[in-house]
Amino acid sequence: MKNYVVFVFVLAIIFINETQTSEILVVAPMPSYSHFSIPFKLSKELAKRGHKVTCINPYPQKAPIKNYVDISVTENIEVMEEIRKQLFDMNKFGVIENLTFIFDMIKLLVDRTMTNKNVQDLLKSDKKFDVVIIEDFLNEAMFGLGYHYKAPVILISATTTSDMSNYIFANPAPASYVPGMGGTLTKCMNFWQRIENVLTKSVFYGLLHLYHLPQQRELFHKYISNDTDLDSIIYNTSLMLTNSHVSVSDAVPHVPSIIEIGGFHVNPPKKLPEDLQKFLDNATEGFILFSMGSNLKSDDLKPEVRDGILKAFSKIKEKVLWKFENDLPNLPSNVKIMKWIPQQDVLAHPNIRAFISHGGFLSTVEAVYHGVPIVGIPVFGDQKYNIATAEQDGYAIGIQLNDLSEETLTRALNEVLINQKYRNVVKQRSTLMHDRPMTPVETAIYWVEHVIRHKGAPHLKSSGVDLKWYQREMIDVVVFLILVVSLILITILVIVKKLLQFVFSKSKKNVSNKKKSQ
Repeated sequence: MKNYVVFVFVLAIIFINETQTSEILVVAPMPSYSHFSIPFKLSKELAKRGHKVTCINPYPQKAPIKNYVDISVTENIEVMEEIRKQLFDMNKFGVIENLTFIFDMIKLLVDRTMTNKNVQDLLKSDKKFDVVIIEDFLNEAMFGLGYHYKAPVILISATTTSDMSNYIFANPAPASYVPGMGGTLTKCMNFWQRIENVLTKSVFYGLLHLYHLPQQRELFHKYISNDTDLDSIIYNTSLMLTNSHVSVSDAVPHVPSIIEIGGFHVNPPKKLPEDLQKFLDNATEGFILFSMGSNLKSDDLKPEVRDGILKAFSKIKEKVLWKFENDLPNLPSNVKIMKWIPQQDVLAHPNIRAFISHGGFLSTVEAVYHGVPIVGIPVFGDQKYNIATAEQDGYAIGIQLNDLSEETLTRALNEVLINQKYRNVVKQRSTLMHDRPMTPVETAIYWVEHVIRHKGAPHLKSSGVDLKWYQREMIDVVVFLILVVSLILITILVIVKKLLQFVFSKSKKNVSNKKKSQ
């Protein structure tokens, strides 16, 4: 009898584990660590909880991870290396040039990913998935993988919600206080800036629907299916996990299918390499971290700009740790360069005084998480907006790339290092980021499993996704009302005109009759 009870108990445990384990496909083909880090961390956390995770990515792991399998697309790195050479030039482009550059880049990466032999082998296999998680970056054709596997789609974003994703969920983003992407406008806009914002958003959505989405539809039909249209798949997306939080992002509307997990990618600080630890510990006056992120390279800065930066560093008493990709001669005694820096761990060091950053969103989140004020040098994408927002919120000073010089950097560093306002504000925002009922990791895991449990969670979907864009924006209603009011006004004008004509005609006739009678 005892053995029977044990046998039943073991069977029950196995059954429970089986019912809680899901097959999950994670799609993160963008060859950039800033884009890969968040879906990869989510993959590891899901695998740690017993789910079977298959991940399409360009950075396959050297050491095996339990419950985790890589589908390697390392060839994508070659594409990105060519693109990286043009990133600093994007600062000179206009809005339309920047957008078409990004759209074409994504088209190329999606095409390369879908033609990859490892991906094709996966598609042709009999593998089944319970959910498909996609790193969202204008890669709508890949949403079709959910259709291919008959599984719900969850998006995960390294940044905040934006025009790139709001349309997918019918998420409201009024131009009156929600800035368009890629610019320097913030939530506090005057009348003329609101006009500029309306025009910027209109240009984006015009190019999105007329240029970008036709490309994505073509890729979807080429690689996944001709049986349905891509739009029906896009608007059937179940959920989005967005790397935003009110401590670092604007307080904007979110429909229930958009969940904030800002700070998700930040890990507890690890032990630093011995030489680096010694350098930072000996920075008795404090130190400054300078990094342009994973995509931009400091080595690509113009020589005269680099010289100006070094002269600015030579004027301060603080040490400087600079992520620089090659050897750099004639360094000031207080400057140390490294080809790779464990950024999160360095930001956690107690001696840090400021962070010179390109303004990438992950770097901005990490700075706020650790309470470090920023000197921002934005170049492309959302970086200008991130730094403009951080400036307005009071914990950063921005320098436009074209204005970067010894004088402007010296002025910005002196302000951030001397004025305690910047450190006080960012420390308060750090407190806000840590003050939440669930950790970002717990939040993300809960909602992924929620979508799996509830078969795509259709109850979270806004009815706005069933409307055309002009219906969501009430353009059809506004046009109808304008036509009705115009028709009423025209009718009134015609009636008044007829009445006036009648009155004047009768008056004229009376005058004429009066003259005849005389």
